[in-house]
Formats: sequence, structure tokens, C-alpha cells
Amino acid sequence: MIRNTSLRLLFLSLIFIGQFIFAQNNLYAQKNQNWHWKDFAQDTIHGISLHKAYQKISTLHTKATPIVVAVLDGGIDTNHISLQKVLWHNLAEIPNNNIDDDHNGYVDDYYGWNFLGGRDGQNIDKAAAEKSRIYHQYKNKYENKNIDTLTLSVVEKKQYLMWKRTAAEIETSPEDAANLQYIKMATNALKKIAISILKEMGDSSFTVTQLENYEPLGRNTLDSKNAYLRTVRILGIEREMSYLDVIKDLNEYIEGKEIAANAKEQAPSAIRESIIKDNYFDFADSHYGNKDVTGPNARHGTHVAGLVASIPDSNWQINNLYPPIQIMSVRVVPDGDEYDKDIALGIRYAVDNGAKIINMSFGKSYSPEQIWVDSAIRYAASKDVLIIHSAGNEFYDLDQKEVFPTPYSSSLHNKVDNVITVAASSDPIIGSSLLTDFTNYGAKFVDVLAPGDKIYSTVPSGNKYAFISGTSMSAPIVSHIAAMIRSYFTQLTAVEVKTILLNSVWKPNNANEKNAIPNRDLSKSLLEICNTGGIVNASNALDMAIEVAKNSSPKNTAKSAKKKKNN
Repeated sequence: MIRNTSLRLLFLSLIFIGQFIFAQNNLYAQKNQNWHWKDFAQDTIHGISLHKAYQKISTLHTKATPIVVAVLDGGIDTNHISLQKVLWHNLAEIPNNNIDDDHNGYVDDYYGWNFLGGRDGQNIDKAAAEKSRIYHQYKNKYENKNIDTLTLSVVEKKQYLMWKRTAAEIETSPEDAANLQYIKMATNALKKIAISILKEMGDSSFTVTQLENYEPLGRNTLDSKNAYLRTVRILGIEREMSYLDVIKDLNEYIEGKEIAANAKEQAPSAIRESIIKDNYFDFADSHYGNKDVTGPNARHGTHVAGLVASIPDSNWQINNLYPPIQIMSVRVVPDGDEYDKDIALGIRYAVDNGAKIINMSFGKSYSPEQIWVDSAIRYAASKDVLIIHSAGNEFYDLDQKEVFPTPYSSSLHNKVDNVITVAASSDPIIGSSLLTDFTNYGAKFVDVLAPGDKIYSTVPSGNKYAFISGTSMSAPIVSHIAAMIRSYFTQLTAVEVKTILLNSVWKPNNANEKNAIPNRDLSKSLLEICNTGGIVNASNALDMAIEVAKNSSPKNTAKSAKKKKNN
């Protein structure tokens, strides 16, 4: 008990100030929780003007038509309370009766299909990097051999040159080794620092923001608090991540880097052969997998699904105007590099089961069976399906370095028009700049920007939500707008919707204005990031869709959209 009146008043004042700051931080977090929905003209935040678009929808006389969006990802939590109402159901399939009721070769595919599973219910969780798989596949054929490329066929030459690239890249540099040691030391230090914090707070799910607002009871905990905050700041960990997630991500990063460090000497385990048991190189062997569309780690896919559905906040009063989106889960992305066969079959499964939009928030630097994926993308194009793909998070210039899948096919020597490649934007109120320090970019090969920094959406277990950053978040934000348009304007084709989305972006008044790239001594204009030089905008897109649908025939809608000037 505090007996001194002055000290007691001071103590109460500090509590009040602490509570006020905590409340202000909560209000700030709540205000910016869905910053990506906001409108620049109204809120001075570079969002996508989603609520503004739905206010316009309330004036339409058009009735929305259900639209199926396939999420090709690592799995979706089908038990998430907020997602259950938007999940696609295969009505031709009776769930859990162990019978292929619709005779499509996939038993009990009620929510979609898992191409990373075995018939016995097992699932692939982690997979090796593609460069490691390629290196060891051809190691005995090419290592220490005097190869004359002039004697090789076109296919063999391509194979050999690809193997040579992996052989060079699979080496661990001294810098990478030093970075790994630093992260391991930092992780161990973080665990030790957190001991007294966990003992006093009694909650291992605390975030940086919560810890900042916590007043320790003892000096030891205060020192630990300050040390923890310094460490996560140095590591660049986001404030919204819980301690459990921080440690989990750091452990997974360390595990991945240790595997990469040993990748040259240690071949990847035969996990696919032991679990899936398909003949991988026979594309006709396609009816493998199982019905478990959630899988062992659905955090990424569940977050993506929530953004595709754009789960509304409690303050949004016209929820009934949201398009009737049905999300199909197609599990094809493990923790690691995806397999080309699964991606190709996943695209075809989505198309054959009625998806009109496919969200693909993944990518990799090597695609040895690229022709399978290229053919599947073109199959989707032939069925009027729009594919929306994330640009990636390595800060690559995609005009100089390929990341797969890509609209251009080096095998088929053509480029499809039904793919949108999306980079990630931010806002000064979120990340100090309009740009992010992670997004891949390219004036030729990236189409549009969409918010991707600290994006709030659904995560597994119950009814949980979390902030995650990445172009993986940007793509489904675009998918939602595309679904909105295709739901209300069914006469528009996939290519026409793409044209509308790209020609209705928000642009700065000065197209050449440079924006700082956080944590890098660089600045770029939006035109250097993507070919439209702008951020996708739901309200502008809706305006253009209304005009194009009203004034154009099926033959000239895309032409009309191109002529339409941006708002």
C-alpha cells in the first residue's frame, strides 16, 4: 500500500496516463486496422476506396451473381467462424461419405482439393527449395563432367544451364553463414529475455504494442522489457506479432537457412514419394491427394482467403451488398517451394469446378516443368478465368529476373492476357512511405500496386485475426475487386475486367514523383514499380465497369475500357 498521499496521487496519475496512452494506441490500431479499404480523397490514406465502391453499389439496380474464387495456397481453415459463410461447396459431392459422387476423380472434394496429401490422410508440410531439387536431380549427370553444349539438344541444353545456375546458387556464402549465426544468437537471447516477462505477465501471446504499454512490477522485468523491445526493433519484427509467432517464425527461418546451408551435400528427402506416391513426371497421373484443404499450416492461406472475401468490419452497415463470393480452397503450396505439377493441376481443378477468378499468392525462381503450368494458365484463359498473382517479396526487378509462374511462356513463346501481377504498396501512416522495402517490381512485368503492408485478416483457430505483410496480401485485395466486378457485371470477360482494373488505378498527380523505399537508400516512382504506375482502386473500377457494361457490346468492351480516362 502507498501511504504517502503525494506519491499515491502521482502513482494514480501515472496509471491514468498509461491507460490513456493504451487507449490512444488501441484507437490508433482500430482506426488503421483496415487501412487498405480507405479512400485517399476522404481519409488521405492510400487504400482501395472499398467502402466508397459499395456505397455506389447500393444505387445499382443490378442483382449480384455468385462468383467462385479459387485460392491456390497452403490451406484454408474451414472452421474459421468468419470464413464458413463464404466457403465454396461442391454441391455435386456428398461430404465425408468416401465416395466420388461427381465422378471427377477426387473423393469428397466438398471444399476443394488438397494436392499435397496422401490417400491415407497424411500431408506434406515442408518441402525443399526447387533449386535444391533440381541440383540433386541432375548432379550425377553433370557434376565434374566436361559438357559440350553444342552436342546437346535444345531441351538438354536448357536443363544443363538450369542445373549450372542451381550449382552456383546452392553454395552458402560467408555472409549468409554469418547472418544465420546472428539470427540464432538473437533468437536465443530473445527467449532468455522473455522468461521474466512471461512469468510476470502470464501471457505468451503478448505483442510489442502490448509490452510497450505494460508497467513491470520489478526492475528485472523492466530491464527485460527494454531489452526485448530493442531486440525486436533491430530484427525488424512487426509490432503486431505475438511473442509465440515471433519465436515460431524465427525458428522456422533458422531451420530453413540450416537446410539451405547443407543443401549441396544433403539431398532433399523423398517426402513426395512417401506421402503422395504419385508418378510425378507423368502428368496424366493426376488423381492423387486428399480432401484435407486445411492441412498442417493454414495461416497464410487463411489470411489470403479473408482478404479475398474482404471480411467486413462491425462498423460497415451494408454488409448485404458485398458480392456473394464463394471461396474454393485448393491446397498446392507447402512451406517451401511448390511443385509445378500441383500448381498446374490445381489451376485445372479450379477451372473445371467453376472458378472465374484464381488467386495465386506464391512464386519461386525455378520452374523445371514450366510447360505444365503455362498450359494450365492458357487453359484458364480459354475458359474465361482471371488469374491474379503476387509479384513476390525479394525486392527483385522482374524485368531482369524471372519469378514463376509468369504470363510469358519461354516454351510456348507467347504471353497470355488473363493474368494480373500485383506488387505491394504502403502508406506513410503505416510504413513511412507509399512503397515497401520488400516488393518485387518491374515496369514491364508488374501490372499494378495494391496495399500489402501490415494487412489485417483472418488466421486459423476459432475467430482470430492478425496483421501480415507481403505481396501475398496485395493479390487477394485485387481478387476481391475483380470478384465484385464479375459478380455485378457478368457480361464482362476476364480480359475486360483486367483492362478495367489496370485503367482505373489511383495515380499521383506527378507520375515521376519519387517515393522513398524504407530501409533502402533508394527512391522510385510508381511507374518504375509497375506499368500502370498506380494503386488499384475499387471505386474507380466500379465506375468504369458501369460505363463499359452499359455502353459497349461484347466485341468492344475491352477497347472502350482502354479509351476511358482514369479518374
